[in-house]
Amino acid sequence: MSVKAVIDTNVLVSSFLSKNPNSPTVRIANALLDGRFTPVYSRGMIDEYVDVLGRDYLNLRAAQVEELIGHLKTSGEEVVPAESNENFPDPDDKVFFCTALADDAHLVTGNMKHYPPTNFVVTPAQFCELLGI
Repeated sequence: MSVKAVIDTNVLVSSFLSKNPNSPTVRIANALLDGRFTPVYSRGMIDEYVDVLGRDYLNLRAAQVEELIGHLKTSGEEVVPAESNENFPDPDDKVFFCTALADDAHLVTGNMKHYPPTNFVVTPAQFCELLGI
């Protein structure tokens, strides 16, 4: 059975900006492109990715962003987010939590404080350990 994961936007931003090819976020982006896990996503997540990753101040190459999002959509599973009564410091984070909840997936984030403490919300380092990468 394949490991399923929702990747928070901050993990993708970090993977693009990292100068360390062995950082957990870079290893996760590479594992995504290599098919080492099944990405789970929802339409709201894609909208958030496009919005954040397209911000001028990040200075990301549009072709790289499009490749990653395109790969995520073709190799991943689109789900309708579950409902949750949890409160989130940043309301934009709710879609990631609810998407993971809908498909029994891990939620990989660098912002653990933005999410309720649950066993499926993990740091990039924890996810790398889970994948053995």
